[in-house]
Amino acid sequence: MKKRVDKGFDLVRTTFGSRIKRTMVRDWDLYLLLIPGLIWFLMFCYKPMYGLRMAFYDYNLFKGMKGSTFVGLANFKEFMGGPDFFRTVKNTFMISFWQIVICFPAPIILAIAITEMKNKFVSKLTQTATFLPHFISVVVVCGLVVNFLSPSTGIINLLLNKLGLESKYFMVMPEYFRGVYTGMTLWQNAGFNAIVYIAALMGIDPQLYEAAIVDGAGKWKKIVHITVPSIMPTVVTMFVLQVGKMVKVGYESILLLYKPTTYATADVIATYAYRVGIGNRNYGLATTVGLFEAVIALIMVVGANKLSKRFTESTIW
Repeated sequence: MKKRVDKGFDLVRTTFGSRIKRTMVRDWDLYLLLIPGLIWFLMFCYKPMYGLRMAFYDYNLFKGMKGSTFVGLANFKEFMGGPDFFRTVKNTFMISFWQIVICFPAPIILAIAITEMKNKFVSKLTQTATFLPHFISVVVVCGLVVNFLSPSTGIINLLLNKLGLESKYFMVMPEYFRGVYTGMTLWQNAGFNAIVYIAALMGIDPQLYEAAIVDGAGKWKKIVHITVPSIMPTVVTMFVLQVGKMVKVGYESILLLYKPTTYATADVIATYAYRVGIGNRNYGLATTVGLFEAVIALIMVVGANKLSKRFTESTIW
């Protein structure tokens, strides 16, 4: 019996190995193109995982890993039992909720609006005008936001003064931060994210619209019954990917915009890790926060993909 099993494994191993060899010989040029990307992933995505050990050490930058003290789960207990844990987690998910509710549907609506425009010049002009802000540096965009909302020279406060209202220093008021950040993100990324949906819309069979016109369907019914269902697989895929980014929430922009007075609504997990690691030089705790963030993101992506598989036919894997 054991010999039969061994022979079966050898047969499978030989067949699988020969099939891989034939594939590599046949598509050697494609595998060659794969090498640079594979090297990049190994160097910048997998090799840094070695540093995750710092989460279990009281890491000393000068002594290195060998000279640092192993503390086990002490860093996790310090983070989860600290006063900033619930605040940072709450702010992360609240800002992410605003991003999904407002910023996620906007590119879909923009893509449909651009493709439905009869005037091609206006359509291309709209697409270009909404597409260009994505290529402006985050630092520049944040600087524009600060200048626009300046209490003395900002255009928003100048308009408020014209209306007889008092100036407000929006950037130091916690209740305005999420709205300001969401509006900035929407302006910068809506046009760029719409490209994916425009490409999906271009792939819809025109005969479907012709059949709908014959049946007497108007523009709104064509959008509801043909356009939206046709791009739904793309929407679901982008939604699952967006869920994976929820924990990150573009912390670079938040770092440039927030102030100590707005920590109550602006301080997220990623910015907290930055302040702990760079500001306080507590590298072990910062690594712990980053690891916690990555685990939460993984759980959310897997959960979103399972929900997508359960309620729709579109999934990432």
